[in-house]
Amino acid sequence: MAGIYEIIAKKRDGGVLTPQEISFFVKGVTDGSILDYQVSALLMAIFLRGLHKGEMVELTEAMLRSGETIDLSGIEGPKIDKHSTGGVGDKVSFIVAPWAAACGVKVPMLSGRSLGHTGGTLDKLESLPGTRVFLSSEEFKRTLSDAGLVICGQTDNLVPADRRLYALRDATATVNSLPLIVSSIMSKKLALGTDGIVLDVKTGSGAFLPELERSRALCEALVEVGHSSGRPTLGLITQMDQPLGSSVGNALEMVESVEALRGNFAQDLYEVCQAIAAAILVAGKRVSSFDQAKPLLDEALGSGRALERFRRMVELQGGNPRALDDLSLFPRSGESCVVKARQSGYIAAVDAFSVGMATIDLGAGRVRKEDGVDPGAGILLRRKVGEYVEAGEGWAELFASSRGRLEQAETRMVQSLRISPEPVKLSPRVLETVDSLGVRSWEKI
Repeated sequence: MAGIYEIIAKKRDGGVLTPQEISFFVKGVTDGSILDYQVSALLMAIFLRGLHKGEMVELTEAMLRSGETIDLSGIEGPKIDKHSTGGVGDKVSFIVAPWAAACGVKVPMLSGRSLGHTGGTLDKLESLPGTRVFLSSEEFKRTLSDAGLVICGQTDNLVPADRRLYALRDATATVNSLPLIVSSIMSKKLALGTDGIVLDVKTGSGAFLPELERSRALCEALVEVGHSSGRPTLGLITQMDQPLGSSVGNALEMVESVEALRGNFAQDLYEVCQAIAAAILVAGKRVSSFDQAKPLLDEALGSGRALERFRRMVELQGGNPRALDDLSLFPRSGESCVVKARQSGYIAAVDAFSVGMATIDLGAGRVRKEDGVDPGAGILLRRKVGEYVEAGEGWAELFASSRGRLEQAETRMVQSLRISPEPVKLSPRVLETVDSLGVRSWEKI
């Protein structure tokens, strides 16, 4: 069989790698026998030449085989994993996981921390006092079985090949390679032994891939690899041009999530959460259509069962459940300021990327993996796109540990706002669904 030199040259020249060559590469990545500069060379060749569908599936499955998997077959009921590609104000997991669990579908999630302008699920969950985000395999299964959901970080034993590959992608400007993104995401999704996967692929300025065409291509590839690997996969493409909901920041988003589970939603957050929760029920075969899911979801929310599922997860992961009743127990940074509109009119845009970068200025996010975060820092949006604002009226409130952080973030927030003299037509937040039948407009579902 060809060695790593021949494999690099083959892909450099546009060749199609065999399953044996891909397995050899991933094994060498995992055990260290292939050196960093050789791995980097093949990553760049893949970035420039791409991978065919079969190569993507083989790479994903080889990465999956590089480590352990989590067997959930002993847990009763349908089990559906939910994954988001990340955005600004994306607190959806804390709402849809207990919401779907209250309807009879168990939702296990392995999540990550913030990096760059997008927030991190684990950072947000840790802002709930006492909550543990790293669990043993037995704790993971016990929490899922009892609460119906679990949200925690992945262990080092799951897909170890991905850690080295991602670090080298980050160092070689190959992070945005679609086939490498797909294999990274899906190898970790497949390592969790669920019955299906629901994907929330973001598009717009605050998304990992801002262009709709690239977001759609990513979603299609993720769905295709999932099905080819024997895991039914359903994707939704959702808009991330403006922050989702009314808060951005760790504890602030947790507070908004609890309010949502009480039934108090910002309209755009409700639109996205209802669609994704419905997709989980469809994937879990609790219902056969999105419309059939709506009455089940309404009852689970209105009865308080969704909030109780979340409360049980918090208890099992060591968090203080009293914080769900007394929201003042969540941390809040001591310094604050109000961002005021400089003219009257209708809010036409609040650029999600700029807001995400402002949260880093405030201390709520991180630029490097080793950076810490301030759980109480962040942004409350008093006005959203489409609403009218008077000149001098506060449309956002910022929280940080120092005045210097506030001043830097305020400049970004001012630049993020665009005001129109005329009323603004709101765009839908849920754009398309992607499944084994192809891409469909959400409006036609």
